[in-house]
Amino acid sequence: MQLSMADIQKLPLTSMVIRHVCVEGWAAIVQWGGVRLRDLVALVQPKSNIRYVYFKSADGYYESWDIASAVHPQTLMAYQKNGQPLSVDNGAPMRLASPIKLGYKQSKWITQITFVSNLLPTKGYWEDQGYEWFAGL
Repeated sequence: MQLSMADIQKLPLTSMVIRHVCVEGWAAIVQWGGVRLRDLVALVQPKSNIRYVYFKSADGYYESWDIASAVHPQTLMAYQKNGQPLSVDNGAPMRLASPIKLGYKQSKWITQITFVSNLLPTKGYWEDQGYEWFAGL
């Protein structure tokens, strides 16, 4: 399924304040606006054996999440920051935003989402370099 930004912006806008926590020890509090990832998942209607979601970014970054975290009600595909359109520096056109994952799990510049039943050999950019895979808060 392919969706344009116009298609995505027709879906219900959800806005929430999220504390972004970095593995390096800093945090930022931001109001993100976008669509709940679970609403996008519902449109796609993945098969019942799906357990993981992969995110591919325009810059080559890649990340994977478990499906339960992806459909968590506070996981957003954000296209706004503090009520304004998301800037390229902050991940435009779309980025992940969620209070349940560390910052390196919150991909920017997302261009593709893939659903799989098993983790691939490449799990995520930082995870493939030794970082913890789940990275939950």
